[in-house]
Amino acid sequence: MAHLLHVDSSALSAGSVSKEIATTFRKAWQEAHPDGSVTYRDLGLEPVPALAEAGITAAFVPAANHNPAQAEAFVLRNRLVQEVLEADAYLFGVPMYNWGIPAAFKAWLDQIILAGVTVSLDGTPPLSGRPATVVLSYGGGYDPGTPRHGWDFVQPYLETVLGKGLGLAVTFIKAQLTLAERSPAMAALIPASREIRAAAHTDAEARARDIVAKLTA
Repeated sequence: MAHLLHVDSSALSAGSVSKEIATTFRKAWQEAHPDGSVTYRDLGLEPVPALAEAGITAAFVPAANHNPAQAEAFVLRNRLVQEVLEADAYLFGVPMYNWGIPAAFKAWLDQIILAGVTVSLDGTPPLSGRPATVVLSYGGGYDPGTPRHGWDFVQPYLETVLGKGLGLAVTFIKAQLTLAERSPAMAALIPASREIRAAAHTDAEARARDIVAKLTA
C-alpha cells in the first residue's frame, strides 16, 4: 500500500488553479490505488509557522536538554518531518507569488529540511529517488521568447531544493497564463490559457496513474 503526501500552498480557498490540477492528480491516484493512503496539508488554510530561533537551535541540542520553547518548536518539526519520511510519493501545489514560491511553502520547507534526517550534507539524501509531482501555476507566461522569460524563480528553486537537496525524483506540471480570463490585457491569450490548463490536467492524471503503477508493481 503506497502513501501519498499532498501539500497545497495556494492562499486561495476557491479558484486556485494549482489546487484544481492537484485535485485531478489526487482523484486519479485514489481511483488507481483505492487501498492507498493520503496525508493532506493545506498551507493556505493552516499555515505552519516560520522557522524561528527555538526550532533552529533545538536541532543542535539533545532532546533531554531542550528548554520549553525548543521542546515546543521541535514537536512541530518532528511531526512535519515524520509526514515526509512516511510518504512513498509527494504531490505539491505551488503557485507563483511575485516571481517566487508562496511564503507558506517556504515556511513548510524550512521546517522539514533537517540535516541528517531529510537531507544529507555528505552522502545520498534519505529520500533519494522517491517520486514527487509539483503542480506549478503562473498568472503570466515565462517560457523562452516571452517578455518575462528569466523571471521564474519558482521552478529553478524547487529543482534545487526538492531535487538536489532532498533527492526527490521531481516532475513539474505547469499551467501558465492563468490570469488571462481575468485580465483584459491578456484577453487574446484566453484560448492558449485554456489549452495549457487542459493539458496540465491530462498530465496530472497520467502522472498519478504512472506513479501508482510503479509503486504497486
